Amino acid sequence: MASRYWVVSLPVQNSASTLWNQLQEQISKHSFDTPLYRFNIPSLRVGTLDSLLALSDDLLKSNSFVEGVSHKIRRQIEDLEKLSGTESSSLTVDGVPVDSYLTRFVWDEAKYPTMSPLREIVDGIHTLVAKIEDDLKVRVAEYNNVRSQLNAINRKQSGSLAVRDLSNLVKPEDIITSEHLVTLLAVVSKYSQKDWLASYETLTSYVVPRSTKQLYEDNEYALYTVTLFGRVADNFRIAAREKGFQIRDFEYSPEAQESRKQELERLVNDQESLKTSLLNWCYTSYGEVFSSWMHFCAVRVFAESILRYGLPPNFLACVLAPSVKSEKKVRPILEGLSGSANSTYWKNEDEVGGMAALGGDADGHPYVSFTINLA
Repeated sequence: MASRYWVVSLPVQNSASTLWNQLQEQISKHSFDTPLYRFNIPSLRVGTLDSLLALSDDLLKSNSFVEGVSHKIRRQIEDLEKLSGTESSSLTVDGVPVDSYLTRFVWDEAKYPTMSPLREIVDGIHTLVAKIEDDLKVRVAEYNNVRSQLNAINRKQSGSLAVRDLSNLVKPEDIITSEHLVTLLAVVSKYSQKDWLASYETLTSYVVPRSTKQLYEDNEYALYTVTLFGRVADNFRIAAREKGFQIRDFEYSPEAQESRKQELERLVNDQESLKTSLLNWCYTSYGEVFSSWMHFCAVRVFAESILRYGLPPNFLACVLAPSVKSEKKVRPILEGLSGSANSTYWKNEDEVGGMAALGGDADGHPYVSFTINLA
């Protein structure tokens, strides 16, 4: 599947079928590796020249918007698939791969009646895509909010002992709480453990001898318990801090621990549910946006071709997917079939602001041409 396509239109001198055969022959002869397809555009409502000129001013900007939303949804799909560890799916429009939808484009008359004014079609596409973009922002924000909450909890559970949640490291039997005795939790640098073991009993009076026990150790710190009389706990904290030991405030509560566990499970389930829902929505919405984009491109080719070649509408629209190395071969073929005796005019940068800009074609070719990037 190519990721970059040209949509072009050429003025018809005799018949569209004759021009199509000539184009096929030239491409096959000089750039055989370039896929070529007809881009079937129905007979749309022309309206007035003034309305076409006004529409032309907005086509480029609107195309950038619709294309941008398409890419935004595709990137979101890629991110979600990567997070899920699932194999990347082939994106589709109504069950058809996007490249096939583009190269075998069929106008949806039910959705976009050809008798509607071009401005109405373009505005309808812009409104639909804007609504989808707003929905995307809301859904992504909801999903990211749950992810942030979950990441915050995970950081607390997996960070340094100096800051992490200790509830999942401490068991009921590790804590002694009575009328007179309390158990404190000390965070000790890995390199200071010998110092702790040698000095904790003498940091203050009324420390229970040999009461310390290591509960956990990470790359930087070790977590120890120490039991002492409650009335000297504050003195012990001060003395420990002076020696470089951190006493963590901790109160063992089975209810609080169960509540935190349930909250974690709820967030994990919510994240998975929102991720699945968002991914499915993105698959569907990408198809809607891409379909709208291709209809927009059809309107753009139609309007620019009339502004370029005049009335009545008589042009051949097609889609090509040249490789980078084939582009220089394909351009002269298109130029030669465009029927323009003054093709150098379209390449003159000083003159591009004239008729070329009128059609919204900044490349300045003697035919209508713009690029579609799928990726």
